[in-house]
Amino acid sequence: VQLQASGGGLVQAGGSLRLSCAGSERTLRDYVMGWFRQPPGKEREFVATASRSGQRTEYRDSVKGRFTISRDNAKNTVYLQMNSLKPEDTAVYFCGDRHTRFVSSTAEEYQYWGQGTQVTVSS
Repeated sequence: VQLQASGGGLVQAGGSLRLSCAGSERTLRDYVMGWFRQPPGKEREFVATASRSGQRTEYRDSVKGRFTISRDNAKNTVYLQMNSLKPEDTAVYFCGDRHTRFVSSTAEEYQYWGQGTQVTVSS
C-alpha cells in the first residue's frame, strides 16, 4: 500500500475528525495531494487539495471554513481536519496524488489513490 488513509469513524453532527494520508514507498512532497469523497450512491467528489509545499490550497465550497488540508512533508503525511461535521459529509474519503505542481479539483487528474476511510456523521 503506497497511500494509507486513516482516521475515519462515526461522529455526531457538529463534531470533528482528522483524517491522515500517509505515504509509503512514495515521497509525498513530490506530489500535489487531494482529498475526495464518495457519498453513498454518488460519484466521487472533490473535497480539498494542497500544493506540494502546502502553501496553495483549494476547497469544495460546502466545506470551506470547516475543513483544512495540511501536510507534513517531514512525516510524509497529509491531513484533513474536519470540523463542524454535518450528516451530508458522510462518505468514504480517499486521498490521491498527482505528479505535478498544479493543484486540481478533478479526480481524473490524480494518478494514484489510497484505499478509503469511512466517515459517518449522525444527526
